Amino acid sequence: MQQLTRAMKMVSAAKLKRAQNRVVSARPYAETMTRVFDRLAGRAGEYEHPLLTRRGDQHYLVALITADKGLCGAFNANLIKTAQQFIRENEGKQIELAPIGKKGRDFFRRRGFPIAREYLNITGRAFDHSDGAVISRELMDMFTADDSTIDKVFVIYSEFKSVLSQRVTIKQLLPIAAEGAEPEEGASAPEHPKVLVDYIYEQPPSAIFGRLLPRYVDTQVYHALLESVASEHAARMTAMDAASKNAGDVISTLTLNMNRVRQASITREIIEVVSGAQALG
Repeated sequence: MQQLTRAMKMVSAAKLKRAQNRVVSARPYAETMTRVFDRLAGRAGEYEHPLLTRRGDQHYLVALITADKGLCGAFNANLIKTAQQFIRENEGKQIELAPIGKKGRDFFRRRGFPIAREYLNITGRAFDHSDGAVISRELMDMFTADDSTIDKVFVIYSEFKSVLSQRVTIKQLLPIAAEGAEPEEGASAPEHPKVLVDYIYEQPPSAIFGRLLPRYVDTQVYHALLESVASEHAARMTAMDAASKNAGDVISTLTLNMNRVRQASITREIIEVVSGAQALG
């Protein structure tokens, strides 16, 4: 078991290095894109876009990103616990799930929770921006459909901070929140400062938003997947390191007990030999 946990730790460490590099490379683009589009959405004027339209507050769609595999400590448990807390805080609302990953899907399916979509075997393999675009486009289609009653779309994922620290984040994905709007209850506030910037449009807002808003949502989903994968590998590496140390402690304890038993057996045999020699003498 110790050999297995050590091997899994080494594999996770190698994968974490690549995942961490991808996250660090993608963060500046995602953060800048978020900042620009928040400002653009707040200055769209009378222009309306389905991804910007504010609706009611009764029907939620939650994309929960978990792992497809276990043995990663409390990574999946923390995400599922946060999703359950979000559901309890919005008890009077209609909530559907779109789980990304087997662990979240299996947990809520066993409890009969409504699942609108499910995406499996995404984070456990090498994925790219097109994989995130497939998920985001389906979420956008569900939100903008003519017969859709979905008011808001949220994404719950684990944000990578360091090898020992990951933070579960709830973010409103749709409708895109304009700059200056109040953050949704339970959603994390944006980290960038609010700076007022005026924009001059060389093209009509419809041409700009029609092409760029879907790409913005694609980027947000892809960035959440990158963060979640890096957090998963970090959690698994930490868990396997702790498991290897615990296995070493068990081995040491068993070795000590075995030596004690062996020593007691040898001592008993020596006593028997000496006693027999004395009896014959």
